[in-house]
Amino acid sequence: MIDLPLTDKTHDEGRQGEALVIGAPEIRNGRKLYIESYGCQMNFADSEIVASILKDQGFETTGDYKEADVVFINTCSIRENAEQRVRNRLSQFSAEKRKNPKLVVGVLGCMAERLKSKFLEEEKLVDVVVGPDAYRDLPQLIGQVEEGHKAINVLLSREETYADISPVRLNGNGITAFISIMRGCDNMCSFCVVPFTRGRERSRDPHSILAEAQDLVDKGYKEVTLLGQNVDSYKWKGADAEEGAEIEVNFAQLLEKVALLSPELRVRFSTSHPKDITDEVLYTIAKYDNICNYIHLPVQSGSSRVLELMNRTYTREWYINRVDAIRRIIPGCAISSDIIAGFCTETEEEHQETLSMMDYVGYDFAFTFSYSERPGTLAARKLEDDIPEPVKKRRLAEILLKQQETSLYRLQQFVGTMQRILVEGTSKKSDKDFCGRNDQNAMVVFPAVEGVKAGTYVNVHVDRCTSATLLGTVVVEEPEII
Repeated sequence: MIDLPLTDKTHDEGRQGEALVIGAPEIRNGRKLYIESYGCQMNFADSEIVASILKDQGFETTGDYKEADVVFINTCSIRENAEQRVRNRLSQFSAEKRKNPKLVVGVLGCMAERLKSKFLEEEKLVDVVVGPDAYRDLPQLIGQVEEGHKAINVLLSREETYADISPVRLNGNGITAFISIMRGCDNMCSFCVVPFTRGRERSRDPHSILAEAQDLVDKGYKEVTLLGQNVDSYKWKGADAEEGAEIEVNFAQLLEKVALLSPELRVRFSTSHPKDITDEVLYTIAKYDNICNYIHLPVQSGSSRVLELMNRTYTREWYINRVDAIRRIIPGCAISSDIIAGFCTETEEEHQETLSMMDYVGYDFAFTFSYSERPGTLAARKLEDDIPEPVKKRRLAEILLKQQETSLYRLQQFVGTMQRILVEGTSKKSDKDFCGRNDQNAMVVFPAVEGVKAGTYVNVHVDRCTSATLLGTVVVEEPEII
């Protein structure tokens, strides 16, 4: 069996449940914060905002919840197994709270909004529940708990973007960082809880985004990923900081502004929506060498009828048109995807359409799931989850096998080529090897050589590959003889 390479960072399984540890604040209040995160990049970026807010209040962080005064778990509601993980952790925290009654336990993020009454009143697992738009209220809410009250704020906002808060970089390598450019989502996909848990879409002031990116450049960071539920619908309108005139900035223009900050700064972004990604964005990527040739473009299904039931607002033909545009404008661009097997009423023929779409696109990698009904979504209210679990599992296995074969084929195309790699650090398997990603987001592992360190760019000759990784050798350029 070939392993599926999960080299995309949209939902990094390796980071699920990761606890942050950051430097101590300048002024300490003698209290310790433990926070761990689940879900997508947006959740991890939100934890950085929470850390910044509480660091300003004097909190120190700890990697051990047993020595904490406040324990937060930042949650995800996208998949059922994510919720189960969170419940299991809350049970552990509750056991610790019985030993230490003063311990404050809270749930942040998407599950907080959706399961607030269950957590607080029915199951009595937590003291505080805070939604994604209410993190500024955390100091006050913690104070309410300390006075003997349960605390909750899950109000969604049409304005909150946390633009003025400089995130504390969690467990950062000092090389790569995420920048949230927008919050919420207006796409009411019938299977998705995000519009209900994160609210309406709003774009962040581009001046604050550029200031954050410039600060990262000044601190030596070499790569940023611009984050949004749907980055292609980014749009900000307001006064120009210098001239005062009204300006409007779309995603292509924002992407260009970030790329122009430094030619040494790699720029990535996630996630794109097939209905919104424009040729202007594609030409911007093609224009700048430091904008990575990698696009995460979730298809979800290859069937137009199923896409309509999903309320994805595009057809099979539209998606193919966008893929063709990517291939034409950015030759060699890597494309990844999300695919759902066994959505409501999906027929065997429609499943085959998804497989044929995979053949047409040739995804470099993909996140694949069997459909899991999420309470509160349009699909849960209007559609019957009528595909038997054995059928879902079989269809998912067929999708997974095809993706494994295609991923291996895509990696094999790099063998024998020279790749420019941003060194991220030592390999997980050996401290004698370095690892980093190429422009197309494929992981490359190579023996450590003198003079090469994390945060530098190196040329690596790809000698071979596994099903998930490129393996190569650093090519040291000979100095010119004058």
